[in-house]
Amino acid sequence: MLYTAPVTFIVLIANVLVGVVTLFVDQSLVGKWAFRPKLVKEGQWWRFISAGFVHVGMAHLAFNMITLYFFGPAVEGVLGSASFAIVYFGSELAANALTYWKHKNDPKYSAVGASGAVSGVLFAFILFQPFAMLYVFLAVPMPAILFAVLYVGLSIYSSKQGGGQVAHEAHLGGALGGVVLTLLLYPTALGIFLQQLGIG
Repeated sequence: MLYTAPVTFIVLIANVLVGVVTLFVDQSLVGKWAFRPKLVKEGQWWRFISAGFVHVGMAHLAFNMITLYFFGPAVEGVLGSASFAIVYFGSELAANALTYWKHKNDPKYSAVGASGAVSGVLFAFILFQPFAMLYVFLAVPMPAILFAVLYVGLSIYSSKQGGGQVAHEAHLGGALGGVVLTLLLYPTALGIFLQQLGIG
């Protein structure tokens, strides 16, 4: 992966290293780097990116990184490393922008995780291979497009129920960011997607 998908590899390693440090060495960093609209209002704009490298636990980190591992190289292979980096970090920014809009008046709100960026990568993948068969929990077969819709749908539902420190609405923002950026960088993706749906 280092040679075929270097950006995916670097992001994976960075997330794992930051995860080890923030979860086992200095847990105070989670709060210092989390996405907090109140502090963003006060000028801490770097939280739009830093929050994407910290997670609430190993399961949260593992789920995001496993998803990135499966979808990142395929998307980076099609888009190229530079465009993939734009999609990844652009999706993270879009995710946190939606989170900021929803929670800008909540002084206590805080969220972490790479879910928004990973959601953007997942939906970029859908544009190219909507019917690729996935095996959810290594057992349940499901086309990628259905998995993506359920992924965002459950996130929206969880957000309405109150999602703790995981920004569920970020999944939706990231998905939108991933689709828009991919279409801007690779306009023929829309034709590929429609053709696979049988309407192109």
